[in-house]
Amino acid sequence: MTVRTRKPYIAGNWKMNLDRSRSLDLVKTVKGRIGDGSDREVAFFVPSIYLADVSAVAQGSPLGVGGQNMWYEDDGACTGELAPRMLREVGADRVLIGHSERRHIFREVEEWMPRKLRAALDADLQPIFCIGETLTERNANRTDRVLKKQLESGFDRVKPEDAHHISIAYEPVWAIGTGETATLEQVDHVHAMIRKWLFGKVGGEAETVRILYGGSVKPDNAKALMALDTVDGLLVGGASLQAETFLPIIEYDAN
Repeated sequence: MTVRTRKPYIAGNWKMNLDRSRSLDLVKTVKGRIGDGSDREVAFFVPSIYLADVSAVAQGSPLGVGGQNMWYEDDGACTGELAPRMLREVGADRVLIGHSERRHIFREVEEWMPRKLRAALDADLQPIFCIGETLTERNANRTDRVLKKQLESGFDRVKPEDAHHISIAYEPVWAIGTGETATLEQVDHVHAMIRKWLFGKVGGEAETVRILYGGSVKPDNAKALMALDTVDGLLVGGASLQAETFLPIIEYDAN
């Protein structure tokens, strides 16, 4: 049985899905099932247009609410972007940084990642920093090299005392929304590599950083993933859109 030193973190990323009514119904249902949050942390990363409403419904519960993206400046001529302070003003307490869909579809460059991570920390937002390799990179045995490069870039402006505010999500690009899931051995190897890299970067504070797995997480594989000592949580996409599929993931250890 896994002995945990870090509180499990189960996060749902809605991406560009749901509408206002279904969003609020889902939040109400999950809010009523997570108790006081003492044994695990649960959060939703929601479309920005619903953040204020979702935050209002989640208020008074331990349910976290986060933005899916942000820019690294507080204001300026950045049409369509959100400043960290704007997320805070509508009730968000966390944010995703560097999700593969931002990197690969919207061409966000590596040089932005350290600025975004630093800006989130300075705004008292808890970032989940996402990293992952493509299928081509994995087949070329470049997974470790690619992930270390992403970590080195993202953590360029991170101080050891910042580490406990940050979570890392390993999301192999080839497993996101494809139905494919990395094997337990692949996940274990990568998460162990990330932890080792963290010790080299922030020393003993590496113990405080939670490392999540994401990539076609479902109710039927959540328990096995969370049974790995190296996995501290899950970043869930499609299965977080309905209570029927997300609650069993939150309650992965119920049976």
